[in-house]
Amino acid sequence: MVSLPLWMIAILSEFAPAIYQMSTWYKVEVLVAGAILARGQRTVSAVLRVMGLSQDRNYAMYHHVLSRAVWSGLEVSAILLRVLIKTFDVGGPLVFGIDETIERRRGDKITAKGLTTVKSKGIYRDGVRSSKSHFVKASGLRWISVMWLTRIPFAQRIWALPFLTALAPSERYYQERGRKPKAITDWARQLVYQVRRWLPKRALIFVADSSYAALNFLHDCQTLPNPVTVITRLRLDAALYEPAPPYSGKGRPRKKGKRLPTPQQLVDDPNTAWVRWPFVWYNHQVRAIEISTHQAVWFHYGQPPVPIRFILIRDVAGQFDPQALLSTDLTLDPLDILVFFKRRWQMEPTFRHLREHLGMETQRQWSDKAIARTTPTLMGLFSLITLLAHSLLSRHDLTTRSAAWYSKPLPTFSDALALVRSTLWTYLTFQMSAPDADMVKIPRVLLERFNDLLAYAT
Repeated sequence: MVSLPLWMIAILSEFAPAIYQMSTWYKVEVLVAGAILARGQRTVSAVLRVMGLSQDRNYAMYHHVLSRAVWSGLEVSAILLRVLIKTFDVGGPLVFGIDETIERRRGDKITAKGLTTVKSKGIYRDGVRSSKSHFVKASGLRWISVMWLTRIPFAQRIWALPFLTALAPSERYYQERGRKPKAITDWARQLVYQVRRWLPKRALIFVADSSYAALNFLHDCQTLPNPVTVITRLRLDAALYEPAPPYSGKGRPRKKGKRLPTPQQLVDDPNTAWVRWPFVWYNHQVRAIEISTHQAVWFHYGQPPVPIRFILIRDVAGQFDPQALLSTDLTLDPLDILVFFKRRWQMEPTFRHLREHLGMETQRQWSDKAIARTTPTLMGLFSLITLLAHSLLSRHDLTTRSAAWYSKPLPTFSDALALVRSTLWTYLTFQMSAPDADMVKIPRVLLERFNDLLAYAT
């Protein structure tokens, strides 16, 4: 039986209530530790090898944790969010990012991609490889993830910590079942409602890209009993109006007032008032920008009217095109709208770390339940490693990996992962020599496992 260190058990034990059988919980501990230590593919077989269980004849039971065992992924997400807030919360509104990513997967047995025709199943725009002038399509699974955008003390910067991820099947999947396809904003609405149920009394702010600038979605978030603020991009040609005049008591109440200039017209108007601010841009360089603040009602026929506060942003140096951001909270400070939206940029590095360091897209399950569980688990593993590194820093220093040609003053996720891995390896093995000796005796079992890892690393 593999035993884990106390510093790891202290955090993992928080999730035990979501696992309903102790025999399953032991296997969960093994899979989590192995997923952290493994290199390359994050298959169950790779995890068993790195944990020294490649000869365990009951290996199928570890596969069953994902494909058959009874446990609640939603409850795990709730626990993860609670532990993250308990560890890193410093007060104020909680800022969350919501975005989708494509897991590039092949296989005719993956139900969520759709099975009718090869040409039309699970084909999406690849946001990573596409640009304004180059469109790239990818075949796979589309996941919508909610991440907490908060400052990590040891990194001294904002990180995006995933805790809730949902699979959004392709349109073909719904067509084969005679159902109306669910749009991205429908999934986003469900996720926002779920987070609000978990945090009924906190001020919540969700930041998202222009895909979520939909009137129905914004209206639903704005009209909750305890509203959720949404910050996203606003179209420069959006139809904006004054608030509806008071109801006169005759006919149907009006939804909007007088038509206002579009954001693009306000940008082009020489009489628009601008305020100049020095602002740290996404490349950590200070850039002089100008901000203009306005309020209006965004309305389109057949859609509910949404009162918004929006800001126009333009670069003094003219290096990027003017942009518009909206907030469903009319009292939010204009500069806060930009500062909160800037946090969204940290979601892309998280997606990249998941692919480069945690093996996302390398799993090979075909079972619907295993597919629905594995990718959200790997995304949550990013946040779990952050928690483990934070716990270890009370006893260890976090060393940043740098070189003569690459100076890195602040630690990154790869440094946090290296700290957790090295400490876990030290616990799972033992040293026969003194701690300060130059020669360290390596047990043969450990040497064979290292040889297996290096020989088959990809």
